[in-house]
Amino acid sequence: MLFNSLSFAVFLAAVLLLHGLPFSWRVRKLNLLLASYVFYMAWNPPFVVLLWISTLTDWVIARRIADEQRPRVRRHLLWASLGVNLGLLGFFKYAGFLLDSFVTLAQGVGFDYQPAAPDIILPLGISFYTFQTLSYTLDVYRGKSRPCGEFVDYALYVTFFPQLVAGPIVRSNEFLPQCEAPRRVTGDQWTWGLSLLTLGLFQKVVLADGLLAPVADRLFLGSGQPDFASAWLGNLAFSGQVFCDFSGYSSCAIGIALCLGFRLPDNFLYPYAAIGFADFWRRWHVTLSSWLRDYVFISLGGNRLGSGRAYVNLLLTMLIGGLWHGASWTIVVWGGLHGVYLAVDRFARASVGNLALWRSAPAQLAIGIATFAVVTGTWPFFRGRDFPHALELTAALFGGAASPELILTDRGFDVASVLAVMATLLFAHARLRNRSLRAAVEAGPWWVHSLLIAMMWVAIFTAPGNTRAFIYFQF
Repeated sequence: MLFNSLSFAVFLAAVLLLHGLPFSWRVRKLNLLLASYVFYMAWNPPFVVLLWISTLTDWVIARRIADEQRPRVRRHLLWASLGVNLGLLGFFKYAGFLLDSFVTLAQGVGFDYQPAAPDIILPLGISFYTFQTLSYTLDVYRGKSRPCGEFVDYALYVTFFPQLVAGPIVRSNEFLPQCEAPRRVTGDQWTWGLSLLTLGLFQKVVLADGLLAPVADRLFLGSGQPDFASAWLGNLAFSGQVFCDFSGYSSCAIGIALCLGFRLPDNFLYPYAAIGFADFWRRWHVTLSSWLRDYVFISLGGNRLGSGRAYVNLLLTMLIGGLWHGASWTIVVWGGLHGVYLAVDRFARASVGNLALWRSAPAQLAIGIATFAVVTGTWPFFRGRDFPHALELTAALFGGAASPELILTDRGFDVASVLAVMATLLFAHARLRNRSLRAAVEAGPWWVHSLLIAMMWVAIFTAPGNTRAFIYFQF
């Protein structure tokens, strides 16, 4: 069920009604758990078994780790958790990728190897819930948290339907304490939750799918080499599309959770107003970047082993982050590019970060524009079909020769809509860079908020009926 579908609207209304009935808190949590399983099984029922395996594995292993005093046994238990979770993730997400890579390597050295296609279906949300269960076990192993005392609470943490398939990636210490006492939804939570749900649907249905996706698709799915202006227009469109699509999902998830009395962490903090790449990754997909920092970068040694090793750890972390996003070498390169840019950012701040010129308003503005331009320039490796296609699109961004098959800039409405959406988006990110959306809304009169919500709903209901899955469902 997509958030932007009639079936989900009916499902959500039923869940909210059931959750509001005067049952005991345990029964209400059980209802939410069952509803979450129904939500997940609506995609492909058999894959719920994988969700149960991950849930049971880390529930049992975390309790054993907490009770075990022998370091060697504790390590073995942790490796068992890593083996089960990463084994399932590796098989379903990366088996085909590894097989294709092996075939390419074999053919490169002269062996004509043609295996049968594995035909493996990627389970929805496996990357997200795997990271959640792993973070729980790792936190117990490190002594940062105690194992959960109620299985229903832990299962609901893993399976909570608003964020199950595309985040935010929630830590156990953020969610499990909310399960201990009954959650009573206040009028303020209802109002703000429905407002976030409206904003998320508007971002997804109107902006991402309605205005930006058609332009991005003509660039990334078309044939031929685009000209310079068309390449930038299509990449700008995808910059807006991927943000509005993913941020829209996160806003919907956070809003729905609020309507059920739960608080989820923010996942986007106006990333297109970032000043430098370190700042960008503190603002883009915050729950993933913080997960990679805490469980990959620090585990590799972080900054503790010298500056040279810190650069290596940073690059390895972003390569893993790229691989998490998708099973293709182009996306690994995308992650590697971000790792290189983070290393350059780190070196620049260490070298000249204390200079007054660096901190001046013109310099900060120039760095912010450069950051957004470079981020936009990496999307061909994220969205491109393969290496030749990604390289063609990247060459066009630098003024490479164009063929006549794909020229976007002769479509006046496309140019106007993309530029208008992106200008508005960048302006909003810049204005809200150091404040929350909630604070900005509360600073204005109530009727302005109400009018904007009404206008968003009108735009949602009048948007063309071109329902698309959220982009991050494929991860």
